[in-house]
Amino acid sequence: MEWFTADSYWLGRLVFQRVLAAVYLVAFLGAALQFRALIGERGMLPVPRFVARVPFRRAPSVFHFHYSDRFFALWAWAGCAVAVALLAGADGLLPLWGAMLLWLVPWALYLSIVNVGQTWYGFGWESLLLEVGFLAVFLAGDDVGPPVLVLFLLRWVLFRVEFGAGLIKMRGDPCWRRLTCLYFHHETQPMPGPLSWFFHRLPRPLHRVEAAANHVTQLAVPFLLFTPQPIATGAALLMAATQLWLVLSGNFSWLNWLTIALALSAVDFRRLFGDAAAPPADLASPPLWYEILVIAVTTGLLALSYRPARNLLSRRQIMNCSFDPLHLVNAYGAFGSVSRVRHEVVIEGTPDAVPRLDSPWREYEFKGKPGDVRRWPRPFAPYHLRLDWMMWFAALSPGYAQPWFGPLVDRLLAGDRDTLRLLRRCPFPDRPPLHVRARLYRYRFTTWRELRVTGACWERTYVREFLPPTRLDAAASAER
Repeated sequence: MEWFTADSYWLGRLVFQRVLAAVYLVAFLGAALQFRALIGERGMLPVPRFVARVPFRRAPSVFHFHYSDRFFALWAWAGCAVAVALLAGADGLLPLWGAMLLWLVPWALYLSIVNVGQTWYGFGWESLLLEVGFLAVFLAGDDVGPPVLVLFLLRWVLFRVEFGAGLIKMRGDPCWRRLTCLYFHHETQPMPGPLSWFFHRLPRPLHRVEAAANHVTQLAVPFLLFTPQPIATGAALLMAATQLWLVLSGNFSWLNWLTIALALSAVDFRRLFGDAAAPPADLASPPLWYEILVIAVTTGLLALSYRPARNLLSRRQIMNCSFDPLHLVNAYGAFGSVSRVRHEVVIEGTPDAVPRLDSPWREYEFKGKPGDVRRWPRPFAPYHLRLDWMMWFAALSPGYAQPWFGPLVDRLLAGDRDTLRLLRRCPFPDRPPLHVRARLYRYRFTTWRELRVTGACWERTYVREFLPPTRLDAAASAER
């Protein structure tokens, strides 16, 4: 079938695959380095406890059959190894079926992790990585042109990511319709980056331009993905540029980078660079079995897409939701509402056996979330600091923290090494504290004048007690 492949997208496919392999590497690396404290055998939300109450059919995972921390570590590091191989182009050295199997491996490995990750893996970019990773299996190897149907499915995912985010904003917080949400967003986003202070201090008219441009990019431009070239290429490049703007303004894990990868898969690089982006002259014709498989998978995924498509049109649109346990089709969207005020939970400990008004309380420092008002935000994305992100949700409402905050305090009181590795600094290097408490503060970015005078990028004000002073025995009892 002559229509089956689109050779002019050969370079776009290659770029997409390498970016995807890099994201896989970051995802598996984060899993390997953080799992023990979060979902390990002695973690805050242990996998064995989860699989004991959730059946395999609801959360397919190899860890239903066997779990140990050593086995999980091996699983995650194996994912890192496969991602490195794909990043180095190992799939191009294999026959078509071998390349497809190699791309299937990281998808299956990461699916097993996400499906037992619970709260820590409940973010939209987890499902996006799995949905996009599954499609990558059918993009073929270097010796065959990229199939048109898979390229269409990648654009369909990109359309849902962008259009879904645009609709959730227009249906959600009125400040998006008033173009005022960015008066607050750069300051109150989950994890600000090193430039977020400067973005927040941009003139308000420019913030309104940002919001209006966001609406155009998310509500109008996605439709242009399905138009002829070079219009589709222009739309894709505009989306990629918008995502780079978001990369500069904050830390959003790998969401922006996966979206950029999807956009680049829609770019006809040959129109941009001429023969320098031409595919190899010896591209083979796809075998019949491959054509039949791709057509069958496309038909199945389009049928499954009914629910996310209906969700886009629903007045009760939901975001970041999977419609099947394999995360093949999902709903996306972000920041349907924007906080006007930033609250942070600050955790402190004291060595005093009986806390007094004059007891010395020392603050635990997290790697990414705001703490010390003089510490400037740092870049972490695409790496995902899961505990830091959940601390942001905890500040929004204690209900978000109910399953894991008690276990976190318990492990700080016990001086658990795996938990302390998730932090930037532990104020008790020799022995753990006897009491831990948590306090809620209001944080705001300082003004230009305050920054010059104090050297602090944040100013914080005490709001209320989040958790009273707690001992180890009380924390352990609360966890039980």
